[in-house]
Amino acid sequence: MRELMSATATSPDQRTEPRSLRKPRHEGINVRHSRRCASSEGGRCNCDPGYQAQAYSRRDGKTLRQTFPTLAAAKAWRAEAQTAIRRGTLRGPSDITIAEACDAWERGVQEGSIRNRSGDPYKPSVIRGYSQSIRLYIKPELGSRKLSSLSRIDVQDFADRLLATGLDPSTVKNTLKPLRVIYRRALARSEVAINPTSALELPACRGRRLRVADPAEAAALIEALPAADRAVWGLALYAGLRRGELWALRWEDVDLEAGVIHVRRAWDDKEGEIEPKSEAGTRRVPIAAVLRRFLVEHKLRQGGDGAMRVVIDFDGKMKHSTTLTERAHKIWRKAGLNPIGLHECRHTFASLMIAAGVNAKALSTYIGHASISITMDRYGHLMPGSEAEAAGSLNAYLESATEVVG
Repeated sequence: MRELMSATATSPDQRTEPRSLRKPRHEGINVRHSRRCASSEGGRCNCDPGYQAQAYSRRDGKTLRQTFPTLAAAKAWRAEAQTAIRRGTLRGPSDITIAEACDAWERGVQEGSIRNRSGDPYKPSVIRGYSQSIRLYIKPELGSRKLSSLSRIDVQDFADRLLATGLDPSTVKNTLKPLRVIYRRALARSEVAINPTSALELPACRGRRLRVADPAEAAALIEALPAADRAVWGLALYAGLRRGELWALRWEDVDLEAGVIHVRRAWDDKEGEIEPKSEAGTRRVPIAAVLRRFLVEHKLRQGGDGAMRVVIDFDGKMKHSTTLTERAHKIWRKAGLNPIGLHECRHTFASLMIAAGVNAKALSTYIGHASISITMDRYGHLMPGSEAEAAGSLNAYLESATEVVG
């Protein structure tokens, strides 16, 4: 009965709008004019009205409402919502606030009951990044709003305000990530009817060009370093290990006889030893001859064995990435060499493997990507081949096929 009353009642906007200008009535849908529209004072509509669709959940005793720019969209949503309510896959709007939803999500990821899309626990660094975005931006701006009341326009306005404050486009996108995760979970649990974080218009992120070193430059960079630092930079340049994987590497993971590095764990500065970034992160990486030389020298000098970590500093303690990088950059600048970062070394490893003719599938495995598509998206432009080469291959194939037919 309440749904029927809500659906058939004439809204204040309709009563004040001239009868000849009123939009056709549709059950459960009301016309929503702008607050500044002249129709609010009985005049001719001078705004672009929206359409609020309603669907009543008898089980929850609540009415779901969503506003759309077109009547067709409103009717489609209402029909889908009513079907979902009858099937029990959609519930009435949640009363919890966005701040409460954020708190519940943070508790869940800390306990391990809430996981990422792959079903794995969130990495500590990801949790810290999301929590920072929640604390600095999401809660202050949106925390008091009900989870079910936020619209796509609200989120778009939020993103626009962040960009207007001078935040980098990539920072704006990263700030929205925890909000996307929270709404994706809320939608799956039928706590909201739509995901307001989808179909947003966000600024383009222009990544800077990858810095890679050619073989001669890579060799010069390592040779310029003190002996104790050559192994770690060699592992970055010639094995492509991530920073956390470097720090967690033990001598028991380095099989010099078989020529293989076993990547089994990673390192987080606050949590210590953790699982690799993904399932694909657990992998075997071949040891090139040039890298083997640095590892053998480092092991003899260090006396390393078993569970001892490979990456330790002059004082026997674990190297600090900032100290390590600053020391190397100072040496390289003094030697007239262009400094390189640890992550750029990973890109260099990929480019060297491609230049050596290693196929994309093998490279994807060695570098620890979750799928070959990631490898192709990131390094496809480095793959050998050109239009002329492709045309030549096709011509050769067609000619040979024609000869066989003839």
